[in-house]
Amino acid sequence: MYNTPISALLSLLMQITKTQLADCLLIQPPVYQDNRGLFRELYVAAKYQAAGLTQAFVQDNLSSSQQGVLRGMHFQRFKPQGKLISVLHGEIYDVMLDLRPTSASFGQWQGIYLDAQQAQQLWIPPGFAHGFQALSTSALVSYKTTAYYDPTDEGAFNALDPKLAITWPQPVTVMSDKDRAAPAFEVVKQQLIAAI
Repeated sequence: MYNTPISALLSLLMQITKTQLADCLLIQPPVYQDNRGLFRELYVAAKYQAAGLTQAFVQDNLSSSQQGVLRGMHFQRFKPQGKLISVLHGEIYDVMLDLRPTSASFGQWQGIYLDAQQAQQLWIPPGFAHGFQALSTSALVSYKTTAYYDPTDEGAFNALDPKLAITWPQPVTVMSDKDRAAPAFEVVKQQLIAAI
């Protein structure tokens, strides 16, 4: 965290709200609108560092989904990724679940609506599972990550697990076979506890 007057000024340009889950943040960068449309900055290192988000990002990802598509719940086991989520078009319901066994919010999830018009971003630190459902006709989602994607390190649990009771706002119309076949969360939870 930087304490210079310039960095303090930069951090004021973004509104940052704590979520119910430890260390996850909802970020509202400024959005400039006029008769031409809108302009917003997706990421300016100095502003995020001034706000305390000093993590280095190494990869940018982009996904496009049609309404009803559910992606998740995904994580990396030994090389966890922090994610900065932005919706570039449409609306999603974004869900994060704390996989850190020593965290006060371990095993808890929270869902947040994100859309391109409001331009909010969601910071999910390393150690969380992540998934989302596209609510608009189409949704374009960008996310920066703090670690490279490693398919050999990939983990998942079933986003429709009835014991988790994630309240997806719309019927799930499309989901990958791999996501449907993912184990129940309790299986993953026990593996994480055993690994401590």
